[in-house]
Amino acid sequence: MAKAPVKYYVVDAFTDSAFKGNPAAVCLLEEERDEKWLQAVAAEFNISETSYLTRITDSVSPYPRFRLRWFTPVTEVDLCGHATLATAHTLFATGLVNSNIIEFDTLSGILTAEKVSDSNPTDVSKIQNGRHHCFLIELNFPAVPITEFNSSEVSAISKALNGAQLIDVKRTTTADDLFVVLPSAKSVIELEPQFDAILKCPGRGIIVSGVSPSDSEFDFSSRFFCPKNGINEDPVTGSAHCSLALYWSEKLRKCDFMAYQASARGGILGLHLDKKNQRVLLRGKAVTVMEGSLLVVLPCGKSVAELQPSFDDIKRLGARGIIVSGIASPESGFDIASARGGMVKVHLDEENQRVFLQGKAVTVMEGTLLV
Repeated sequence: MAKAPVKYYVVDAFTDSAFKGNPAAVCLLEEERDEKWLQAVAAEFNISETSYLTRITDSVSPYPRFRLRWFTPVTEVDLCGHATLATAHTLFATGLVNSNIIEFDTLSGILTAEKVSDSNPTDVSKIQNGRHHCFLIELNFPAVPITEFNSSEVSAISKALNGAQLIDVKRTTTADDLFVVLPSAKSVIELEPQFDAILKCPGRGIIVSGVSPSDSEFDFSSRFFCPKNGINEDPVTGSAHCSLALYWSEKLRKCDFMAYQASARGGILGLHLDKKNQRVLLRGKAVTVMEGSLLVVLPCGKSVAELQPSFDDIKRLGARGIIVSGIASPESGFDIASARGGMVKVHLDEENQRVFLQGKAVTVMEGTLLV
């Protein structure tokens, strides 16, 4: 089948600096694609989220409306804040829309993104390296309530968080994430989670947060761990703040926040809780770092290995890594197998102690690094 290029951008969200914040791939589709293709492309990008955008041409809305879906490397998700911000940034920055408001039709309903001025009171730019960008993006998301978590598994959760002191443990009502509060933002920043243990905890993932000291420019800090979705730690999680805003509004008696997500890449979010309508407004910036074309139409290859290694235990061994191999079944036509799949013809020259490798390759993307 002939190759059909699909335009894509890679955008760092909730930051004004390249290689900070949370990267998302934004794919512009002319028509809907099947889930197998969408998931394969997301696995190929292998970043926390890939978004797929299809324009809705028969909408009666006064604003441009697009169908939007989000995929991690292993599954589709119902809501993703940073990939929505990245998608809106792409549309605004490339001039694909001539409106300051965009609507997205998603699994979480109709979401809006609005281009707003830097002069807004919730000013992210004043603490993001002083660099000037022409606009912020404000996302209008549904607030996500949290509920009590009464379980004998609290001790297991503490163990998964490396014995951290848990001030509060709750659960979100939509994504089924554990919602854990630590004594301080410092505790959140210094936390060293055990990802293998998190895999055994209830729920989808764990949102961890703690209040910042009074002299900080932030109100609270957070992190999000979700190895069950193929993401050990999400760099910046907009959707998690739909619960965080509700919780910290009750604790701090306010509705406007500056929040910091304390991952290695870091991210800054301006938040406003609309209590009356139970909505959370998230504000941030974004930077486009790559653009190009996806060249393939259909995925190929099939996973053949069933090994599920414990990466935390491997890390504790002290070696650089582990090479694992096994004899493939005779009918497979191969001698050894790996997880993602690949074919290599190998010849060992025993006399000269050289190895000759023969294989093929497929170009799946081409583009330009912009920063």
